[in-house]
Amino acid sequence: MIQKNRSYANRGAFLERIIDMANNKYRNAGVADIRKVPTPVKILKQTGNKITGHTEKPTWVDYSGIYNGRAIIFDAKQTALTNFPLENLSEHQYRLLESWANKGAVAFLVVYFSKYDKYFMLPFETLKWAWERSITGGRKSIAYKEFETMAHEVKSKDGYTLHYLDAV
Repeated sequence: MIQKNRSYANRGAFLERIIDMANNKYRNAGVADIRKVPTPVKILKQTGNKITGHTEKPTWVDYSGIYNGRAIIFDAKQTALTNFPLENLSEHQYRLLESWANKGAVAFLVVYFSKYDKYFMLPFETLKWAWERSITGGRKSIAYKEFETMAHEVKSKDGYTLHYLDAV
């Protein structure tokens, strides 16, 4: 079982850390080259060695790269709820995943349900179905039970902290 810090402040960092570890192993094994996209930072002021700034609203998703000769792009999300609120994914992130999927890339979300200590790879096609359901007046989230039936559970396997490419 993966050890994790349960503090709210570190919840996103934990998921990114284990994905980064898996990505390093994928890269070292020659399986894939997938990299974390840095969050843009706007520098407001610099005085000597002290820099003041803030993170800007991201215009990309968390990860992109190549796997089996195909582009791959995904975002990592975490929820403490019994569902994944679609508001946790911004429209520009959805549109980017949609654009790449339409051009043949492997696009998905990795979602961690902390309540159940379970990870899922949600293919873009399923995300699209849920997104369209929400904008036509339906449910604004994806239930955990829907993840169990329409997504792929991912686990630690073969020395990978989170072998999410096993579900691709």
